[in-house]
Amino acid sequence: MKKNISLFTIFSLIISLLYIPAASAQGKDGRDIAFRAELKAIAKKTYTYYEDHTDPATGLTFDETRYTEEGKKNAEHTSPTNIGMYMMSTVSAQEMGFISKEEAVDRIQVTLNTLESMKKWNGLFYNWYYTKDGSLKKDWGQFISQVDNGWLSAGLIVAGQAYDELNGQTSKMVANMDYSTLYDPEVGQFRGGYDVAQEKLTDHHYGLLYTEPRVASYISIGKGDVPKEHWWKMERTIPAEWDWQSQIPEGEYAEYDGVSVFEGHYEYSGVKFVPSWGGSMFEGLMPGIVLKEKELGKQALGLNNQRHVELQIQYAKDKGYKAWGFSPAATPDGYSEFAATPLGTSGYADKSTVTPHASFLALDYAPDEVRKNIKVLKGMDMYGKYGFYDSVNVETGEMAKAYLALDQGMIMVSIANYLKDGVIRDYFHQDPIGKKPEELLEKEVFSIQ
Repeated sequence: MKKNISLFTIFSLIISLLYIPAASAQGKDGRDIAFRAELKAIAKKTYTYYEDHTDPATGLTFDETRYTEEGKKNAEHTSPTNIGMYMMSTVSAQEMGFISKEEAVDRIQVTLNTLESMKKWNGLFYNWYYTKDGSLKKDWGQFISQVDNGWLSAGLIVAGQAYDELNGQTSKMVANMDYSTLYDPEVGQFRGGYDVAQEKLTDHHYGLLYTEPRVASYISIGKGDVPKEHWWKMERTIPAEWDWQSQIPEGEYAEYDGVSVFEGHYEYSGVKFVPSWGGSMFEGLMPGIVLKEKELGKQALGLNNQRHVELQIQYAKDKGYKAWGFSPAATPDGYSEFAATPLGTSGYADKSTVTPHASFLALDYAPDEVRKNIKVLKGMDMYGKYGFYDSVNVETGEMAKAYLALDQGMIMVSIANYLKDGVIRDYFHQDPIGKKPEELLEKEVFSIQ
């Protein structure tokens, strides 16, 4: 009798233990289903910005639109980054079922035809063009930007892999973009760009790895325009003797492909991390919308991305802010840099201003925190016709009622990657340009373990 009771008791305990987690999982699954539906609805609104603000004749998207006391104002010029983001956002829209494949191909085809006719320098694109006809906008200078061309290349690569019928056109365009013209072989780093009017390269280099220009660096290595040693010539932290930086780094040297690299780090709230320049989210996390940093860089860039997300959230808590997500964004009367200051080498101020795109860039690393943050932002009346307005001061409630093509693109692609298992990253890495340098992501070990 006792044996029977014991067996019954054990059986009952097993059933109860199995039941409780199942119920919890069901609740979690329910939240996840609701969140995924919410993200899809946000993405659909976000893509509507591109549908309503892209010139149908040229396939070029307005840089921004603003709602002012005088009414709605469109900035009818665009940049290489905006064009790249439009193409990736259109692929994302098709992957999420908002438009058909035929519509996506037709839209991107128009853009490609315009790109072919636009003025270039060594295959690289200038910083600004008019959306009405693709002509060069010269009143802001005639600058060739390394980082902006990198994002256009990324968009072309993704579009070409998503649609075979466009691949010939996109591949030729990327092949013609000669990044070696911006490279300084003596330093092993890229110049910021080239001023065509003054016929000179910038004095400054893009010296830090953990900033958004690493996408152009990765692509340039994948193309063979620059040697792979360039990846190791970028600084993880600037030299310790440069005592103006926000903190003196600690770390140790490691060797990769015959190059000695100082694997330095900073520390905030007891957590080690490799800093960006300003401490903003898009510097650190935007490259991850195309690069498989989380998947391949588990001991380096992927781990560091995780740290930056966690520390942005912690920084907001330390400051007593109701929301988090610090990154350059529109202001009510312009544009400014915002950041979680301690996370940067020369940290930008936060000015109590958050921007929604920073949350979406964090989706792969902290989805629950993103879900909660979205709820807070919606509660601040940040959600409008084309998705989230670009920024809000969390102390005063003052909003920048603007939509920026760049920021809309970061939101759109981040959601597509989250809902579709990294689809945009997969397209990018399918191309030999994206595939070839993967070892650079895999082999490095940051000093933040």
